[in-house]
Amino acid sequence: MIETTFTINTERLVLRPLSLSDLDTVHKYASDIENTSYMLNLPNDSVQETEQFLQRIVEEWNKDVPSFYELAIVLNGIHIGAVSVSLDESRQEGELGWIINKAYQGNGYATEAAKAIFNFALNNLKVKKVVAHCDCRNEPSIKVMDKIGLTLERDDGIRPYKENNEIIKELMYSFTVDNE
Repeated sequence: MIETTFTINTERLVLRPLSLSDLDTVHKYASDIENTSYMLNLPNDSVQETEQFLQRIVEEWNKDVPSFYELAIVLNGIHIGAVSVSLDESRQEGELGWIINKAYQGNGYATEAAKAIFNFALNNLKVKKVVAHCDCRNEPSIKVMDKIGLTLERDDGIRPYKENNEIIKELMYSFTVDNE
């Protein structure tokens, strides 16, 4: 079981495990249509849906060896978003993800948090490859991936959005550890 006091500190942010006490702040950004326009599994339609999501996260943090790490992004005591790394079955590859409340976007917080979880995946989880996916129209996420050291690996994926039956090109960025 991971300590619930687990934190990653950056220059401006504290990253800590998301919990049920974050329900209101998570639901605020996870249910906002504008805030989640490029997210596959969002927006959440109800507070109950957000609560179920948080319950799954709490259960994962309570495992001896979690398969994903979902962290709240906290700025000056205010929860402004989340960042995560999900491991494949071999625990050799980690997929990054992030979301920032739209009121806090454009200040480099996503980049700062993504770089921290990227380093955690490489240095603590010892993954050999880090990937991140995004909608080809999501310029802010593309910039984050570039800034943290990921490079475009594939641009031929597709993202099916269930809400409007739209299918959009998906990009995959990655970083592979050089074992030399």
